[in-house]
Amino acid sequence: MSSDDVRTNRTSWEAGSADYQQRNASQLNRWDRLGWGTWDIPEDEIGALGDVDGVEALELGTGAAQFGIKVAMRGARITGLDFSANQLAQAAANMAETGVRFPLVCASAEELPFPDASFDLVFCDHGATSFTDPHVTVAEAARVLRPGGMFVFDIATPFIAIAWSEDDDEPPSRVHRRAYFDLGRSVYHDEDGDSVEWQLTYGQWIRLFRANGFAIEDLIELRPEPEATSTYDLAPLKWARDYPGEHIWKVRKA
Repeated sequence: MSSDDVRTNRTSWEAGSADYQQRNASQLNRWDRLGWGTWDIPEDEIGALGDVDGVEALELGTGAAQFGIKVAMRGARITGLDFSANQLAQAAANMAETGVRFPLVCASAEELPFPDASFDLVFCDHGATSFTDPHVTVAEAARVLRPGGMFVFDIATPFIAIAWSEDDDEPPSRVHRRAYFDLGRSVYHDEDGDSVEWQLTYGQWIRLFRANGFAIEDLIELRPEPEATSTYDLAPLKWARDYPGEHIWKVRKA
């Protein structure tokens, strides 16, 4: 692992992997639907990835490979990467069930074990782009992408980050609980141990993309439908209908 924070997060995910997969299986293992984020917003509605047929793609934070399997079903040639061996071990049953197989690599998104210009697409639905230092991970994504390649990833927004309490034990509020300009590295505590998450301000994200040769194509703010359900507890439905809790950055390597 490339840093103490990555090792901390790996320990947390190794401890909580089985419970996470069991708790969210009904949503993650819907093979008929490629959806983004905690509300499973359909890719067919937002077009974050677009046509991936024949595309050489790397998924960061692939977990048990559910999202990657669904992208592979659309014709992409996937490599899945995750730093949790326990998460990756659970991918075998999903690949057996669907008949979709692709290589899985146990490594950190901060140190991608691939040559320069290996992929046309790097993507992530939460996961690695939240639990690693974006100053390192964005640079690594740029390195392994070919010119014109896309980096598409879903994360929590700065909006929800300032609505959470400092100790993350309450749902997001309709008033600010944290200072926007203090966003960055945060440490959270739960039954699986400590975890470290990152969030930047909008200006910091934009400058980081530009510094690594990315042009911004879109920022897709995810809004669930009025009757949406979720196995996750990121935010109550009413809050998520009123405020953007998750968004997808879509950037292209110049």
